[in-house]
Amino acid sequence: MLQAVCHVAPRGIYVCGNSTSTTGLTVSLSRDSGTGDYALEAGALVLADQGLCCIDEFDKLGNQQQALLEAMEQQSVSLAKAGIVSSLPARTSVVAAANPIGGHYNRGKTVSENLKMSSALLSRFDVVFLLLDIPDESHDRRLSEHVMANRAGKGRTSSATVTRTSAELEPSILLQHSAMPLSDRLQIPAGESVDLLPACLLRKYISYARQYVRPSLSPEAAQTLQDFYLSLRAQAHSADATPITTRQLESLIRLTEAGRSPNTQDKAL
Repeated sequence: MLQAVCHVAPRGIYVCGNSTSTTGLTVSLSRDSGTGDYALEAGALVLADQGLCCIDEFDKLGNQQQALLEAMEQQSVSLAKAGIVSSLPARTSVVAAANPIGGHYNRGKTVSENLKMSSALLSRFDVVFLLLDIPDESHDRRLSEHVMANRAGKGRTSSATVTRTSAELEPSILLQHSAMPLSDRLQIPAGESVDLLPACLLRKYISYARQYVRPSLSPEAAQTLQDFYLSLRAQAHSADATPITTRQLESLIRLTEAGRSPNTQDKAL
């Protein structure tokens, strides 16, 4: 999913947390052995300026997570080393994917505890999605059929039928190969219409919207967001023990502006 998002974005950088350092995310200072001059080398967040930075295995970053605090709050990366003090722009959106501790999400713990992530860093994300692996016989059967069909190759599909008898508790799997390729099974049924956007067209659409679309909040929408924010502040903490600060209000404003109509005369609802 991160690879697909990075491919669609006009400017996208993909990094993996288990092979990324703090300087690889922010900025590093190197010295030329020949001239002795210092040079700044941009990291992933700086290279993705005005674009998108996708971070996989976010839970494997460890102490490197603290390097994202400034970039996700101030949209810049500061450096003070070897007498050089500078600040580089890092106006990037961060999309990260992380695995819970032990590979299974514990509903009895908060999101911060499951990911071993500080509340300060978690509060900098506008939206947090939980993808739970819940056992479902119908879904698991379709997924196993798809995996087995891919392993069979040649675009062939197979169906797995699990039978269980009273005398034998161990399930027996019977594979039945079908002559219909998977591409035919994914065809849109007659009478249904789906607008499919090519990746190149979607990339141009995003570039156009960023350059020309300037969303604005209507007074009614601003009042609704303010009332909702005040209600969250009155509860002191959210359900996952994340402190409610002005970051959450800014997140609500960004999400509202993102859902704006493409018509430049309309205002965000």
